[in-house]
Amino acid sequence: MAEVSIELKTAPADFRFPTTNQTRHCFTRYIEFHRCVAAKGDDSSECQKFANYYRSLCPGEWVERWNEQRDSGTFPGPL
Repeated sequence: MAEVSIELKTAPADFRFPTTNQTRHCFTRYIEFHRCVAAKGDDSSECQKFANYYRSLCPGEWVERWNEQRDSGTFPGPL
């Protein structure tokens, strides 16, 4: 059987979030991704890094809920 190599990455350190609690970092990266998509379009490769960041930081349940809130127009963050 061939050996498969998987490389795991997370968001780089960000001086705006110096503590170990990464909740705010997660939320900010999620917002940055959606702002980027709004500005540059769904197909922008520049936005992919933000998607990778929030996906590595945020629990899936939060992202699902935020997506539902965005769809219904009740998302609490600035997009």
